[in-house]
Amino acid sequence: MQGMGFWNLLSRAEQDTLSGLGMPKDYSARTTLCLEGDPAIHVFILRSGWVKIFSTTKDGHEIVLALRGEGDIVGETAGETTGRRTATIETIDAVQALIVGYDKFGSFLENNPGASRAYRRVVARKFIDADAIRRIREVTNGAQRLAGLLLDLAEQHGHGPDSARHVAMPLTQGELASLAGTSRATLTRAYKNWRERGFVLTGPHHITILDQAALRRVAKQ
Repeated sequence: MQGMGFWNLLSRAEQDTLSGLGMPKDYSARTTLCLEGDPAIHVFILRSGWVKIFSTTKDGHEIVLALRGEGDIVGETAGETTGRRTATIETIDAVQALIVGYDKFGSFLENNPGASRAYRRVVARKFIDADAIRRIREVTNGAQRLAGLLLDLAEQHGHGPDSARHVAMPLTQGELASLAGTSRATLTRAYKNWRERGFVLTGPHHITILDQAALRRVAKQ
């Protein structure tokens, strides 16, 4: 379902008000918006493009935590908790963002009840999704998690009819595998199997889901 991001849940008047409080900024692909551990002083609202949110282990291994796209708000919780960025945010492709300071954003929510409800809805959804991912990883294999991830991306950012749901795929296969909590080898095998069975079509930077019901069965096996 397109349009579930924070920005898309605001009224036009709320969008105009928030735009007046922030600063628009364009980023090129593979640009770091903020680093894990940096002071958290503002939120990013994505107007277009994709970012990945990741953490780096002590041995330098990158763990992809989330993928965010058009309409999403990112970096919103660190200012209210640790005061430091809890992960690194990096653009995947060209991104247009609205940068709003935490103080101004907090005042905006206080003065706009509709926007405040939208914000709570989005934050609650993120926490629910994160908790679901944690629980699912304890009882599923890599292919199941990958199928579920693709279905989620199709629901949130896909285009076209259910019979051929097209999803732009800005992540590399390694990044997508990390986000699904599996290996690239598992992803490659799953893609091959699903293409042969007519579940999906894959290509550079995109995937088309031809049989969502079949992927749901895989995810629940």
